[in-house]
Amino acid sequence: MRTTVGIIGAGPAGLLLARLLHNAGIDSVVLESRDRAYVEHRQRAGILEQGTVDVLRAAGAGERMDREGLRHDGIELRYARKRHRVDFPALTGGRSVTVYAQTEVCKDLIALQLKEGGPLLFEAEALAVEGADTGSPRVRFRYQGNEDVLECDYVVGCDGFWGVSRKAIPAELTRVFERTYPFGWLGILADVAPSHDELVYARHDRGFALLSMRSPSVSRLYLQVPEGTDAEDWGDDEIWAELERRFETADDWRLERGPITQKSVTPMRSYVHEPMRYGRLFLAGDAAHIVPPTGAKGLNLAVGDVVTFARALTHEKDTGSAELLDTYSETCLRRVWQAERFSYDMTTLLHRAPDSTPFEDRLQLARLERIAGSRAAETDLAEGYTGFPFG
Repeated sequence: MRTTVGIIGAGPAGLLLARLLHNAGIDSVVLESRDRAYVEHRQRAGILEQGTVDVLRAAGAGERMDREGLRHDGIELRYARKRHRVDFPALTGGRSVTVYAQTEVCKDLIALQLKEGGPLLFEAEALAVEGADTGSPRVRFRYQGNEDVLECDYVVGCDGFWGVSRKAIPAELTRVFERTYPFGWLGILADVAPSHDELVYARHDRGFALLSMRSPSVSRLYLQVPEGTDAEDWGDDEIWAELERRFETADDWRLERGPITQKSVTPMRSYVHEPMRYGRLFLAGDAAHIVPPTGAKGLNLAVGDVVTFARALTHEKDTGSAELLDTYSETCLRRVWQAERFSYDMTTLLHRAPDSTPFEDRLQLARLERIAGSRAAETDLAEGYTGFPFG
Protein backbone atom coordinates (compact mmCIF):
# COMPACT_ATOMS: atom_id res chain seq x y z
CA MET A 1 0.00 0.00 0.00
CA ARG A 2 1.29 3.46 -0.87
CA THR A 3 0.20 7.02 -0.13
CA THR A 4 1.59 10.52 0.20
CA VAL A 5 0.89 10.92 3.93
CA GLY A 6 0.56 8.03 6.34
CA ILE A 7 -1.42 9.11 9.39
CA ILE A 8 -1.20 7.01 12.54
CA GLY A 9 -4.22 7.49 14.80
CA ALA A 10 -7.86 8.35 14.10
CA GLY A 11 -8.46 10.73 16.96
CA PRO A 12 -9.53 14.27 16.13
CA ALA A 13 -6.00 15.25 15.06
CA GLY A 14 -5.50 12.41 12.58
CA LEU A 15 -9.02 12.65 11.21
CA LEU A 16 -8.88 16.42 10.78
CA LEU A 17 -5.50 16.17 9.08
CA ALA A 18 -6.90 13.64 6.61
CA ARG A 19 -9.75 16.04 5.87
CA LEU A 20 -7.46 19.05 5.41
CA LEU A 21 -5.20 17.06 3.08
CA HIS A 22 -8.19 15.78 1.09
CA ASN A 23 -9.41 19.33 0.59
CA ALA A 24 -5.92 20.29 -0.62
CA GLY A 25 -5.80 17.42 -3.12
CA ILE A 26 -3.23 15.39 -1.16
CA ASP A 27 -3.89 11.69 -0.58
CA SER A 28 -3.50 9.97 2.77
CA VAL A 29 -4.20 6.73 4.62
CA VAL A 30 -5.29 6.68 8.27
CA LEU A 31 -4.39 3.73 10.51
CA GLU A 32 -6.28 3.36 13.79
CA SER A 33 -5.61 0.52 16.25
CA ARG A 34 -9.07 0.64 17.86
CA ASP A 35 -12.47 -0.12 16.33
CA ARG A 36 -14.84 2.59 15.14
CA ALA A 37 -17.18 2.29 18.12
CA TYR A 38 -14.34 2.92 20.56
CA VAL A 39 -13.13 6.02 18.71
CA GLU A 40 -16.64 7.43 18.52
CA HIS A 41 -17.41 6.94 22.21
CA ARG A 42 -14.22 7.57 24.22
CA GLN A 43 -14.83 10.55 26.48
CA ARG A 44 -12.20 13.25 26.17
CA ALA A 45 -12.15 17.02 25.71
CA GLY A 46 -15.23 19.13 25.22
CA ILE A 47 -14.12 22.76 24.76
CA LEU A 48 -13.26 24.02 21.26
CA GLU A 49 -11.34 27.26 20.92
CA GLN A 50 -12.43 29.87 18.41
CA GLY A 51 -9.66 28.83 16.01
CA THR A 52 -10.65 25.16 16.18
CA VAL A 53 -14.27 26.04 15.46
CA ASP A 54 -13.20 28.13 12.46
CA VAL A 55 -10.99 25.33 11.10
CA LEU A 56 -13.74 22.72 11.39
CA ARG A 57 -16.18 24.99 9.58
CA ALA A 58 -13.70 25.75 6.80
CA ALA A 59 -12.97 22.02 6.41
CA GLY A 60 -16.66 21.25 5.89
CA ALA A 61 -17.04 19.55 9.26
CA GLY A 62 -18.96 22.21 11.14
CA GLU A 63 -22.61 21.65 10.22
CA ARG A 64 -23.63 19.54 13.21
CA MET A 65 -21.27 21.43 15.52
CA ASP A 66 -23.01 24.69 14.61
CA ARG A 67 -26.40 23.08 15.14
CA GLU A 68 -25.74 21.21 18.40
CA GLY A 69 -22.65 22.84 19.92
CA LEU A 70 -23.06 25.34 22.75
CA ARG A 71 -21.34 28.66 22.17
CA HIS A 72 -19.95 30.12 25.40
CA ASP A 73 -19.00 33.77 25.68
CA GLY A 74 -17.34 33.48 29.07
CA ILE A 75 -16.50 31.50 32.17
CA GLU A 76 -17.18 32.13 35.84
CA LEU A 77 -14.46 32.14 38.49
CA ARG A 78 -15.47 31.32 42.07
CA TYR A 79 -13.39 31.86 45.18
CA ALA A 80 -14.10 32.83 48.79
CA ARG A 81 -17.84 32.43 47.99
CA LYS A 82 -17.50 35.19 45.35
CA ARG A 83 -18.46 34.99 41.67
CA HIS A 84 -16.70 36.75 38.79
CA ARG A 85 -17.60 36.35 35.12
CA VAL A 86 -14.92 36.72 32.43
CA ASP A 87 -16.53 38.11 29.24
CA PHE A 88 -14.59 36.66 26.30
CA PRO A 89 -15.96 38.68 23.34
CA ALA A 90 -15.59 41.99 25.18
CA LEU A 91 -11.95 41.22 26.02
CA THR A 92 -10.78 39.52 22.81
CA GLY A 93 -12.48 41.35 19.98
CA GLY A 94 -15.39 38.92 19.67
CA ARG A 95 -13.83 35.49 20.24
CA SER A 96 -15.63 32.73 22.13
CA VAL A 97 -15.43 28.96 22.73
CA THR A 98 -17.84 26.15 21.90
CA VAL A 99 -18.82 23.17 24.02
CA TYR A 100 -18.86 20.21 21.62
CA ALA A 101 -17.45 16.88 22.75
CA GLN A 102 -14.44 15.25 21.11
CA THR A 103 -16.59 12.19 20.50
CA GLU A 104 -18.89 14.27 18.30
CA VAL A 105 -15.98 15.85 16.41
CA CYS A 106 -14.69 12.34 15.67
CA LYS A 107 -18.10 11.13 14.50
CA ASP A 108 -18.38 14.05 12.08
CA LEU A 109 -14.88 13.60 10.68
CA ILE A 110 -15.20 9.82 10.38
CA ALA A 111 -18.42 10.19 8.40
CA LEU A 112 -16.74 12.65 6.03
CA GLN A 113 -13.63 10.51 5.63
CA LEU A 114 -15.59 7.35 4.81
CA LYS A 115 -17.80 9.25 2.37
CA GLU A 116 -15.24 11.41 0.57
CA GLY A 117 -11.70 10.79 1.78
CA GLY A 118 -8.98 8.19 1.46
CA PRO A 119 -8.67 4.87 3.28
CA LEU A 120 -9.48 4.86 7.00
CA LEU A 121 -8.54 1.49 8.50
CA PHE A 122 -9.88 0.64 11.94
CA GLU A 123 -8.26 -2.14 14.00
CA ALA A 124 -5.05 -1.49 12.07
CA GLU A 125 -2.27 -1.51 14.65
CA ALA A 126 0.85 0.46 13.77
CA LEU A 127 3.88 -1.56 14.83
CA ALA A 128 6.76 0.73 13.88
CA VAL A 129 7.78 3.71 11.80
CA GLU A 130 10.83 2.87 9.71
CA GLY A 131 13.11 4.98 7.54
CA ALA A 132 11.92 8.27 8.98
CA ASP A 133 15.25 9.88 8.09
CA THR A 134 15.02 8.78 4.43
CA GLY A 135 12.96 10.01 1.51
CA SER A 136 10.65 6.99 1.75
CA PRO A 137 9.42 6.37 5.30
CA ARG A 138 7.08 3.47 5.95
CA VAL A 139 4.75 2.23 8.63
CA ARG A 140 4.63 -1.44 9.51
CA PHE A 141 1.14 -2.37 10.72
CA ARG A 142 -1.06 -5.35 11.48
CA TYR A 143 -4.50 -5.49 9.87
CA GLN A 144 -7.01 -8.35 9.77
CA GLY A 145 -4.42 -10.73 11.19
CA ASN A 146 -1.70 -9.94 8.65
CA GLU A 147 1.32 -7.65 8.71
CA ASP A 148 1.55 -5.07 5.96
CA VAL A 149 3.61 -1.99 5.08
CA LEU A 150 2.36 1.49 4.24
CA GLU A 151 4.88 3.28 2.01
CA CYS A 152 4.70 7.07 2.37
CA ASP A 153 6.35 10.34 1.48
CA TYR A 154 5.56 11.58 5.00
CA VAL A 155 4.34 10.04 8.26
CA VAL A 156 2.36 12.02 10.84
CA GLY A 157 2.10 10.44 14.27
CA CYS A 158 -1.25 11.33 15.85
CA ASP A 159 -1.18 8.18 17.97
CA GLY A 160 -1.07 9.67 21.44
CA PHE A 161 1.42 9.40 24.25
CA TRP A 162 1.64 5.60 24.16
CA GLY A 163 1.90 5.28 20.36
CA VAL A 164 4.85 4.08 18.29
CA SER A 165 5.60 7.28 16.38
CA ARG A 166 7.68 9.08 18.99
CA LYS A 167 9.81 5.97 19.50
CA ALA A 168 11.17 6.35 15.97
CA ILE A 169 13.06 9.50 16.94
CA PRO A 170 16.55 8.64 18.27
CA ALA A 171 16.77 9.29 21.99
CA GLU A 172 20.04 11.22 21.63
CA LEU A 173 18.22 13.84 19.52
CA THR A 174 15.38 14.46 21.94
CA ARG A 175 14.70 16.59 24.99
CA VAL A 176 11.78 15.91 27.30
CA PHE A 177 10.23 18.43 29.68
CA GLU A 178 7.61 17.24 32.14
CA ARG A 179 5.89 17.84 35.42
CA THR A 180 3.51 15.60 37.33
CA TYR A 181 0.97 16.99 39.79
CA PRO A 182 0.10 15.46 43.19
CA PHE A 183 -3.61 15.45 42.40
CA GLY A 184 -6.07 14.38 39.72
CA TRP A 185 -9.63 15.05 38.62
CA LEU A 186 -12.57 12.88 39.63
CA GLY A 187 -14.92 13.45 36.69
CA ILE A 188 -18.57 12.53 36.45
CA LEU A 189 -21.28 12.58 33.79
CA ALA A 190 -24.75 13.15 35.20
CA ASP A 191 -28.20 13.14 33.63
CA VAL A 192 -29.16 16.59 34.89
CA ALA A 193 -29.32 19.97 33.21
CA PRO A 194 -26.22 22.11 33.92
CA SER A 195 -26.67 24.33 36.98
CA HIS A 196 -25.08 27.27 35.16
CA ASP A 197 -25.12 28.27 31.51
CA GLU A 198 -21.31 28.66 31.36
CA LEU A 199 -18.35 26.79 32.82
CA VAL A 200 -17.59 27.50 36.47
CA TYR A 201 -14.02 27.22 37.78
CA ALA A 202 -13.98 27.13 41.59
CA ARG A 203 -11.00 27.59 43.89
CA HIS A 204 -11.77 26.27 47.40
CA ASP A 205 -9.71 25.42 50.47
CA ARG A 206 -10.89 21.81 50.04
CA GLY A 207 -9.69 21.74 46.43
CA PHE A 208 -10.67 22.72 42.90
CA ALA A 209 -14.03 22.01 41.24
CA LEU A 210 -15.29 22.52 37.70
CA LEU A 211 -18.85 22.70 36.45
CA SER A 212 -19.05 21.86 32.75
CA MET A 213 -21.53 20.18 30.42
CA ARG A 214 -21.93 17.94 27.39
CA SER A 215 -25.40 19.10 26.35
CA PRO A 216 -28.38 21.05 27.72
CA SER A 217 -29.42 17.90 29.60
CA VAL A 218 -26.06 16.31 30.56
CA SER A 219 -23.66 17.81 33.11
CA ARG A 220 -19.94 17.14 33.29
CA LEU A 221 -18.39 17.95 36.69
CA TYR A 222 -14.96 17.51 38.24
CA LEU A 223 -13.42 17.45 41.70
CA GLN A 224 -9.76 17.74 42.60
CA VAL A 225 -8.75 14.52 44.38
CA PRO A 226 -5.40 13.14 45.61
CA GLU A 227 -3.18 11.44 43.06
CA GLY A 228 -3.97 7.71 42.79
CA THR A 229 -7.62 8.04 43.90
CA ASP A 230 -9.96 5.24 42.80
CA ALA A 231 -13.21 6.68 41.45
CA GLU A 232 -15.18 3.83 43.00
CA ASP A 233 -14.10 4.95 46.45
CA TRP A 234 -16.47 7.91 46.05
CA GLY A 235 -20.19 7.33 46.50
CA ASP A 236 -22.65 9.37 44.46
CA ASP A 237 -24.08 11.29 47.43
CA GLU A 238 -20.56 12.00 48.67
CA ILE A 239 -19.61 13.44 45.26
CA TRP A 240 -22.64 15.74 45.11
CA ALA A 241 -22.08 16.93 48.69
CA GLU A 242 -18.46 17.78 47.97
CA LEU A 243 -19.36 19.59 44.76
CA GLU A 244 -21.92 21.66 46.66
CA ARG A 245 -19.32 22.66 49.24
CA ARG A 246 -16.75 23.74 46.67
CA PHE A 247 -19.22 25.68 44.48
CA GLU A 248 -20.83 27.47 47.43
CA THR A 249 -21.56 31.18 46.90
CA ALA A 250 -22.87 34.02 49.03
CA ASP A 251 -26.07 34.30 46.97
CA ASP A 252 -28.92 31.84 46.36
CA TRP A 253 -27.23 29.82 43.58
CA ARG A 254 -27.69 26.08 43.98
CA LEU A 255 -26.27 22.94 42.36
CA GLU A 256 -28.84 20.60 40.83
CA ARG A 257 -28.31 16.87 41.40
CA GLY A 258 -29.09 13.98 39.06
CA PRO A 259 -28.18 10.35 38.33
CA ILE A 260 -24.44 9.84 37.83
CA THR A 261 -23.89 7.70 34.73
CA GLN A 262 -20.10 7.64 34.59
CA LYS A 263 -17.16 8.46 36.84
CA SER A 264 -13.42 8.24 36.35
CA VAL A 265 -10.18 9.81 37.57
CA THR A 266 -7.87 11.75 35.25
CA PRO A 267 -4.21 12.18 36.28
CA MET A 268 -2.59 15.59 35.82
CA ARG A 269 0.69 16.16 34.02
CA SER A 270 2.55 18.52 31.74
CA TYR A 271 4.80 17.03 29.03
CA VAL A 272 6.65 18.32 25.96
CA HIS A 273 8.84 16.33 23.58
CA GLU A 274 11.31 18.24 21.43
CA PRO A 275 11.69 18.12 18.48
CA MET A 276 8.30 17.40 16.94
CA ARG A 277 9.90 16.42 13.64
CA TYR A 278 12.54 13.90 12.62
CA GLY A 279 13.24 13.59 8.90
CA ARG A 280 9.88 12.90 7.31
CA LEU A 281 8.17 11.94 10.56
CA PHE A 282 6.05 14.65 12.20
CA LEU A 283 4.48 14.36 15.67
CA ALA A 284 1.10 15.92 16.48
CA GLY A 285 -1.10 16.12 19.55
CA ASP A 286 -0.47 13.93 22.59
CA ALA A 287 2.36 12.14 20.79
CA ALA A 288 4.38 15.32 21.38
CA HIS A 289 2.78 17.17 24.27
CA ILE A 290 0.30 16.87 27.14
CA VAL A 291 -1.25 19.63 29.21
CA PRO A 292 -3.28 19.43 32.42
CA PRO A 293 -6.96 19.78 31.49
CA THR A 294 -7.51 22.97 33.48
CA GLY A 295 -6.87 25.18 30.45
CA ALA A 296 -8.92 23.10 27.97
CA LYS A 297 -5.98 23.02 25.58
CA GLY A 298 -5.25 19.38 24.65
CA LEU A 299 -7.55 18.90 21.65
CA ASN A 300 -6.99 22.45 20.49
CA LEU A 301 -3.21 22.06 20.52
CA ALA A 302 -3.53 18.95 18.37
CA VAL A 303 -5.66 20.90 15.89
CA GLY A 304 -2.98 23.59 15.73
CA ASP A 305 -0.33 20.97 14.94
CA VAL A 306 -2.19 19.38 12.03
CA VAL A 307 -3.24 22.75 10.62
CA THR A 308 0.44 23.74 10.63
CA PHE A 309 1.45 20.52 8.88
CA ALA A 310 -1.32 20.72 6.28
CA ARG A 311 -0.42 24.32 5.46
CA ALA A 312 3.26 23.42 5.17
CA LEU A 313 2.67 20.45 2.88
CA THR A 314 0.22 22.41 0.73
CA HIS A 315 2.83 25.16 0.45
CA GLU A 316 5.39 22.64 -0.76
CA LYS A 317 2.90 21.20 -3.25
CA ASP A 318 2.08 24.65 -4.64
CA THR A 319 5.55 26.25 -4.60
CA GLY A 320 8.09 23.43 -4.39
CA SER A 321 9.50 24.99 -1.20
CA ALA A 322 9.96 22.86 1.93
CA GLU A 323 10.57 25.93 4.08
CA LEU A 324 7.40 25.55 6.15
CA LEU A 325 7.93 21.81 6.60
CA ASP A 326 11.47 22.49 7.79
CA THR A 327 10.20 24.87 10.47
CA TYR A 328 7.22 22.71 11.55
CA SER A 329 8.66 21.81 14.94
CA GLU A 330 9.68 25.36 15.84
CA THR A 331 6.34 26.78 14.67
CA CYS A 332 4.29 24.29 16.67
CA LEU A 333 6.43 24.51 19.78
CA ARG A 334 5.96 28.27 20.09
CA ARG A 335 2.22 27.69 20.44
CA VAL A 336 2.69 24.56 22.56
CA TRP A 337 4.77 26.37 25.16
CA GLN A 338 2.28 29.23 25.40
CA ALA A 339 -0.47 26.67 26.00
CA GLU A 340 1.70 24.84 28.55
CA ARG A 341 2.26 28.15 30.33
CA PHE A 342 -1.43 29.00 30.33
CA SER A 343 -2.47 25.53 31.54
CA TYR A 344 0.14 25.61 34.30
CA ASP A 345 -1.01 29.06 35.38
CA MET A 346 -4.66 27.98 35.50
CA THR A 347 -3.77 24.81 37.39
CA THR A 348 -1.67 26.55 40.04
CA LEU A 349 -4.22 29.36 40.31
CA LEU A 350 -7.14 27.08 41.16
CA HIS A 351 -5.81 23.87 42.73
CA ARG A 352 -4.65 23.54 46.31
CA ALA A 353 -1.52 21.42 46.59
CA PRO A 354 -1.35 18.92 49.50
CA ASP A 355 1.49 20.89 51.10
CA SER A 356 0.04 24.37 50.50
CA THR A 357 0.83 26.94 53.16
CA PRO A 358 -1.39 29.82 54.30
CA PHE A 359 0.96 32.14 52.40
CA GLU A 360 0.35 30.25 49.14
CA ASP A 361 -3.40 30.21 49.78
CA ARG A 362 -3.36 34.01 50.12
CA LEU A 363 -1.35 34.33 46.90
CA GLN A 364 -3.98 32.34 45.02
CA LEU A 365 -6.72 34.60 46.31
CA ALA A 366 -4.64 37.68 45.44
CA ARG A 367 -4.18 36.39 41.88
CA LEU A 368 -7.93 35.83 41.52
CA GLU A 369 -8.68 39.28 42.92
CA ARG A 370 -6.22 40.72 40.39
CA ILE A 371 -8.09 39.04 37.52
CA ALA A 372 -11.41 40.27 38.86
CA GLY A 373 -10.14 43.81 39.34
CA SER A 374 -7.83 44.38 36.38
CA ARG A 375 -8.96 44.44 32.74
CA ALA A 376 -5.38 43.72 31.64
CA ALA A 377 -5.15 40.58 33.79
CA GLU A 378 -8.63 39.50 32.76
CA THR A 379 -7.78 40.02 29.08
CA ASP A 380 -4.68 37.83 29.40
CA LEU A 381 -6.84 35.00 30.75
CA ALA A 382 -9.51 35.48 28.07
CA GLU A 383 -6.97 35.52 25.23
CA GLY A 384 -5.34 32.36 26.51
CA TYR A 385 -8.61 30.54 27.06
CA THR A 386 -10.10 31.34 23.65
CA GLY A 387 -6.88 30.25 21.95
CA PHE A 388 -3.50 31.30 20.60
CA PRO A 389 -3.19 31.83 16.83
CA PHE A 390 -2.24 28.89 14.59
CA GLY A 391 1.22 29.32 13.09
